[in-house]
Amino acid sequence: MKSLRRYVPILAAVGLVVAIHLALPVFGAEYKMTQITMAAYYSLVVIGLCLLMGYAGQASLGHAGFFAIGGYTSAVLTTYNLMPWHDAPLVAAGRTLGLVVQYQDLYGRDVVAISPVAALVAALLLTAVVAFLIGLPLLRLKGHYLAMATLGFGLIVLCVVQATPVLGGADGVLNVPPLSLPLGLEVNGRAPFRVQNYYIAWAAVLGAMVLAINLVGSRVGRALRSIHQSEEAARSLGVDTYRYKLYIFVTSAVLAAAGGVLLTHYKGSIAPSESSVMKSVQYVAIVAVGGMDNLWGALAAGVILKFVSLLGLFGSYDDAVFGAILVGMMILAPQGLLRRPDWRAIAATLTGKSHG
Repeated sequence: MKSLRRYVPILAAVGLVVAIHLALPVFGAEYKMTQITMAAYYSLVVIGLCLLMGYAGQASLGHAGFFAIGGYTSAVLTTYNLMPWHDAPLVAAGRTLGLVVQYQDLYGRDVVAISPVAALVAALLLTAVVAFLIGLPLLRLKGHYLAMATLGFGLIVLCVVQATPVLGGADGVLNVPPLSLPLGLEVNGRAPFRVQNYYIAWAAVLGAMVLAINLVGSRVGRALRSIHQSEEAARSLGVDTYRYKLYIFVTSAVLAAAGGVLLTHYKGSIAPSESSVMKSVQYVAIVAVGGMDNLWGALAAGVILKFVSLLGLFGSYDDAVFGAILVGMMILAPQGLLRRPDWRAIAATLTGKSHG
């Protein structure tokens, strides 16, 4: 019974998702479903980052890079035209297995490319491999050293996507086809698919939450919390701290990549801005608002803040606002807004006095 109780918030979230869908037409705001859907995909990054930072205590300023790796991999594989090699044995075999498909782009040209589903799998696998390879050396670092190293990784990804012609350079990759799913569903940003994609996005997010909740409540979750409290103490008790840190680092990277793939197919494009350093800062700020070790708080903060940002309410000050939010949270409420604030600590911070 206790194990089932952890899923009650999932049911409440499903009810809230349905209620929002039904309420939007009443207020004449059906179009805002698009921004909510995009915010949901961005929240996949936040869920993974919450696991990494809040439960394992490992700082990362490079998760926008993993988001971009996923999105760009799927975008390139599904748009790179293999028509000149359509009779090649490998392409023909891929067509037979359903890994290669043929479609017409927006200009009516025939395109032979990797199927979106195969591209999704390839993107997640590539991200897992990259995260594993960079995690091997980086996760031996601690604190701000690890944060700076992941920041460097994010900068490398940004430079690569801007300078590589096949990745579209500064323009990114355009005309990305929809992602077809079973039961005739597809990830597609066109208006007739708005409601369908709203529920697809939330199915992905709540599926990620189920995964995260089970992970946190498992032996792995207990090991991660012990690492967060004291890595030395955890190691002395027989916890393989390095292996667990690497495991959660790869898991969080794959969640970020999944968000990148789904949003890329939803928008039909991806640009280098998705891998910028400020995107990574935004994700960290969102986790800080929701609470570092509060999955539901991080999800709520992610959806709300990204929704407001996507509506353009911050204007050209978007990055500045998220930077200010992060600074303010670290000073005034390091445990997050959705936890009971320590007013004595806040007063002491503002007055410069210590508190006992």
